[in-house]
Amino acid sequence: MAITAQEVNKLRQMTGAGMMDCKKALTEAEGDFEKAIDILRKKGQKVSASRADRETKEGTIVTHVSADGTVGTLLSLTCETDFVAKNEGFVNFANELLTIATSNHCASTAEILALPYESITVQDKIIEMTGKIGEKIEISHYEVIKGETVVPYIHSNGKLGVLVSLVNTKGADVEEAGKDVAMQIAAMNPVAVDKDGVDASTVEREIEIGKDQARQEGKPEEMLEKIALGKLQKFYKESTLLSQVFVKDNAKTIAQYLDGVSKGLTVSAFKRITIG
Repeated sequence: MAITAQEVNKLRQMTGAGMMDCKKALTEAEGDFEKAIDILRKKGQKVSASRADRETKEGTIVTHVSADGTVGTLLSLTCETDFVAKNEGFVNFANELLTIATSNHCASTAEILALPYESITVQDKIIEMTGKIGEKIEISHYEVIKGETVVPYIHSNGKLGVLVSLVNTKGADVEEAGKDVAMQIAAMNPVAVDKDGVDASTVEREIEIGKDQARQEGKPEEMLEKIALGKLQKFYKESTLLSQVFVKDNAKTIAQYLDGVSKGLTVSAFKRITIG
């Protein structure tokens, strides 16, 4: 049957798919719009499957903090090329997914994917977008933290995001301090808030590295443990947030900086995600 340009344009407006794809889908569906949409979705599923092994090293990170400032969320939507990552429609889609996630208080990516998006699920919508754009698209990271005050930071390239949770704020305005600490986390990539938060396997690995270094330096075997523990303390100082030297003032640690802003102010948790 003959498919008019108006019908093709209508389907294109409904789905965002290309003109030729819409015309082919309508022709195959004999003018039935619902069937044509299903055909386009199936096309997206095929594209998605064929690109399943592709790496998504580009994308955008979006963030949200609740109105009372106590809950922060980070979401990264990734794709294959920088061209797509900078597309306004792609960025808008990432923000739509974030809105869906936060309004439904999602705790994981799996929960987001199962939620409705218009007449389909978020998972199906991502498949549709894959078919429309021709690149693999996925939610690569989804993080939520809570605290007295949560402060977000997105690096200027949109590929690095941080959330930092501050406690003992005592009602003070700590937004600027939170931003400073978030930027520190972005730049220095600490492994934990303090030494108590360092994973046991990391501690064990650092001790073994310290022993090996000392052994290669010719130190006596009976001294290796003591030397390694000394190196571990240096690791804590360089790699845990509160012990790190504040990049904006080398005379202070992050702990000292925060205490100077408001007595007792500190960090309870942070999240840092990157794309690429």
